Amino acid sequence: MTSIETNNYLRKLIPGMRGFSLADLALAFGLGVLMVWATRDAWFDLATIAWNDEEASHILLVPIVAFWTAFVRRGRLRQCRPDGRLWSIVGLVIGYGLWHYGFSGQHQAFYHLGTVILTVSAVLVGVGTQVVWRFIPVFGSLIFLIPVPSWLRLQVAIPMQEMTAKVTQQVCEVLNMNVVRSGNLLSINGTDVTVAEACNGMRMVFTLLLVCYAFTFTEPLRTSVRAAILLASPVVAVIANVSRLVPTVWAFGQFSTPVAERMHDFGGWAMLVVAFLFLSGIVRILRWAMVPVSRFNIALS
Repeated sequence: MTSIETNNYLRKLIPGMRGFSLADLALAFGLGVLMVWATRDAWFDLATIAWNDEEASHILLVPIVAFWTAFVRRGRLRQCRPDGRLWSIVGLVIGYGLWHYGFSGQHQAFYHLGTVILTVSAVLVGVGTQVVWRFIPVFGSLIFLIPVPSWLRLQVAIPMQEMTAKVTQQVCEVLNMNVVRSGNLLSINGTDVTVAEACNGMRMVFTLLLVCYAFTFTEPLRTSVRAAILLASPVVAVIANVSRLVPTVWAFGQFSTPVAERMHDFGGWAMLVVAFLFLSGIVRILRWAMVPVSRFNIALS
């Protein structure tokens, strides 16, 4: 098969891929693999954190979200050409600077951020930077690959834990559950359950934020609606946490600790479904109220 025939085959295989040749794709893939190998220590460190640190477990979902967001927007490849490669060189320089600063100064966030920028920039040398502007949400999702520094995580965790505990107590009272709250400590039938125990810190909050991000950029929504959903994502996280906490607190008061912990673990997965259904419900309510939420107006006959 000649190179022309191969290019034509690829363009049929990947809808919308008109501006890229086999050489462009091979260069992008080769440079990406080479950069991953060159920074393998940083990628291994990142994978180890994601696998072993429960507070950073959301990182494991980032490749899935990035792939799905790219697949939904694959039609935009028609508008991309392998241009702007000079900017990818600039990205390599910036990425190396961040990587070196993080490595030499033991700044983990900069170390990992520089690694991600280096790898992405290496791929862009092959396909050009037009892809970035057409697939901004895809590249934006890669920010979730960077483990959140502990000081920042605590700044978010403390107020959200207190808010979640307060809302959980109020919901429990509505359901005739005798729950006493002291800070983020909830007591039921003589058993103390802290929000940190029931939610295991903030490991699910950033997962829920990632779900909100994925929903926002895989639905054909207006920019204003997307911005509103992103701004409301902490509220969605609290609601999803409460939906997990209420049955968990009840279980700690009614059953043994192992049973309650199993319900807590199951609730972690259920939270993702609750968050997705909640966001879908918001969009459906807005459409029912005749509020324009979609980017495309469809004439109804």
